[in-house]
Amino acid sequence: MANETTSSTLSELYTEIVAEAQFVASEQSMMRPLVRNYAIAGGGKSVEIPIYSTVSAGAVSEASDLSNTAIDPTSKTITASEVGVMTTLTDLARNSAPRNVAADIGRLFGEAIARKQDTDLTALFDGFSGAIGDGTAAITAAKVFAAASDLRTASLNLNECAVVLHPKIAYDLKANLTNTFANSNANDLANEALRSGYVGQLAGLRIFETTNMSNTGNTGDYKGAAFHRDAIAYAGMQDLKIETQRDASLRADEIVATAVYGVSEVHDSYGVELHFDSSVQ
Repeated sequence: MANETTSSTLSELYTEIVAEAQFVASEQSMMRPLVRNYAIAGGGKSVEIPIYSTVSAGAVSEASDLSNTAIDPTSKTITASEVGVMTTLTDLARNSAPRNVAADIGRLFGEAIARKQDTDLTALFDGFSGAIGDGTAAITAAKVFAAASDLRTASLNLNECAVVLHPKIAYDLKANLTNTFANSNANDLANEALRSGYVGQLAGLRIFETTNMSNTGNTGDYKGAAFHRDAIAYAGMQDLKIETQRDASLRADEIVATAVYGVSEVHDSYGVELHFDSSVQ
């Protein structure tokens, strides 16, 4: 029969979904490249991250012994948990679809996993010890310069720092500037914004925007942050995994996407929460 679903067609379905889902998940997660990434291995579901105190060098007299500097790190434990999404694709829906439904499912699943990862990571902004704004006013460029000053005061390299804002807050920031973020190639910048959420640079900080964050319960009121890469950690145990299973009685395929990871704030003094209201409702 022309529309009969066999093991070979299920294999083709699997291949298409996996390829699309993995590509989309890796491209759509904006936060993961901005934080420190660790792998959970060795059979457990947690990882210990060492946290070191700053050490200082001093002048040394000729032919004198150096005093011992104790390196005694504390640690942060990150435990992974599972996230996932599932759908049932019937033969009728698949065969009557006007386009490649397998690729569409892969894209939707990849987006869902990436969105969940980003939402889990941005939720950690609330734990930073530094804070600018109280959610009652719009953001200005001066506030971003203040955040950059706080990060520099903490002796952090701004090349490894970023600002993440909700698009409505980022709109107010851009509107506050007489010239929107300086760039030498508008087309390249536009492409990067579409791919990764990157919109420009201000005060030595790269500015990103994402809707993958929760507001405070008040309309237009969002908490973003300026932070160093080491402020937050992502510990991955299993990247996006796709599984399919045939249910002959339903004439359908069950399609499941899962990922296993954990997130944690590591250095609360390495970030500044940016809490502002938006003029765009």
